[in-house]
Amino acid sequence: MRDILPALNEWYAAGAPFGLATVVAVVGSAPRDPGAAMAVGPGDEVVGSVSGGCVEGAVLELAREVIASGDARLETFGYSDDDAFAVGLTCGGEITLLVRRVSADDDPALPALAESVAAGRPVTLATVLAGPAPRGATLAVRPSEDPGGDDGGSPSPGSPGSPGSPGSAGPVGAMLDFPDSTGPDGARPASSGSAGPDCAVPGSAGPDWGVSGSVEAVGPDRGVSGSPGAVGTDRGVFGSLGAGGLDRAVAADARDGAARGVTGVRHYGPHGERCGDDVTVFLHSFAPAPRLLVFGAADHASAVARVGVFLGYRVTVCDARPPFATPRRFPTDVEVVVDWPHRYLSGTTTDERTVICVLTHDPKFDVPLLEEALRRPAAYIGAMGSRRTHDDRLERLRAAGVQERELSRLRSPVGLDLGARTPEEVAVSVAAEIVALRRGGSGVPLSARSGAIHHR
Repeated sequence: MRDILPALNEWYAAGAPFGLATVVAVVGSAPRDPGAAMAVGPGDEVVGSVSGGCVEGAVLELAREVIASGDARLETFGYSDDDAFAVGLTCGGEITLLVRRVSADDDPALPALAESVAAGRPVTLATVLAGPAPRGATLAVRPSEDPGGDDGGSPSPGSPGSPGSPGSAGPVGAMLDFPDSTGPDGARPASSGSAGPDCAVPGSAGPDWGVSGSVEAVGPDRGVSGSPGAVGTDRGVFGSLGAGGLDRAVAADARDGAARGVTGVRHYGPHGERCGDDVTVFLHSFAPAPRLLVFGAADHASAVARVGVFLGYRVTVCDARPPFATPRRFPTDVEVVVDWPHRYLSGTTTDERTVICVLTHDPKFDVPLLEEALRRPAAYIGAMGSRRTHDDRLERLRAAGVQERELSRLRSPVGLDLGARTPEEVAVSVAAEIVALRRGGSGVPLSARSGAIHHR
């Protein structure tokens, strides 16, 4: 959904209602993860995708109906052996979609969501799927530590405390439960998915929820909506799910989940009771984009930076040589820094989602830079060079005191074996290795493997 938010915000600002379909559950092999979205706007303009083409035609029709009626729909698409011409997934999996109308009257939370994502601030969108609460109602929640944009003091992407747990794979991150065999209402055993024996509603008399389970009163309502049930004293909450207790419970869980990049469903009582199963809510957390740090500003760096932007990273290129580190050589949304690589890295923040590509290919840059890189959080650390260069680099790092367990994190020569020659081909090779590591892929041709294509 992140990639289509600019179009959604434009339609919203123009006052044009549109249909939004969001993947809320996946069973088996399916091409898109929960959170993937497709929207149908004015003139039947379509942005985004929910299946890679299998069911988009049917979703277009659903969106038209929802725009006309205003009634949100929960629909499941799977493979049908009985009717080869039925709309479904040819991969054999199953996806459940929520299709709802969005407008200023229907969804007051959208501007806060779009603003937060554009500014790189973490935010979670909660949407009612089933139960006595109004289906399709939304609540946008910013973490408690986020000042809501007042002074720009929110954690920057990649900084300590920003969303994404160790090993997080990006905006989807950890998944909460959804029934394996579910009808449109998401029926499930009453005992599963509850958060423990505490049935109190946040803010009501009952056990102390602690910091992560409370919604602080921090001043006048700064939300978009003043509708009944909105958490009106919390400037980080926008919209309403229809009941104050439910809003408070979901806001608390959304803030806790945002810290771990959680996307999935939770179940509540009608007033937010933790042990209830009456209301099904989809939580979609938008973590700030992970960082890609590219060191060395030659042609290979320019190609890697372009691919990094395409993959959704926030890209910084650093080189100590001003003639090479010029913004003209890189995409406009790439940050270019002139500094010694190790000095820049020591003064910036990384986390367990950060990707570091060392393309300087010069020991005076490589060795001090990798000394720093191998001792800090990062998802991927790769260095360019021949095998001879790699062996020499390892010896220099050992002489500098880098331990074997730290050296084992280094991926060098960088990239997968694609036979790449040009800078662009090398960038594809590097990107392929990063994606394989991030998603748990093997890196071998799919034609040489058996079993499911899409990993869950």
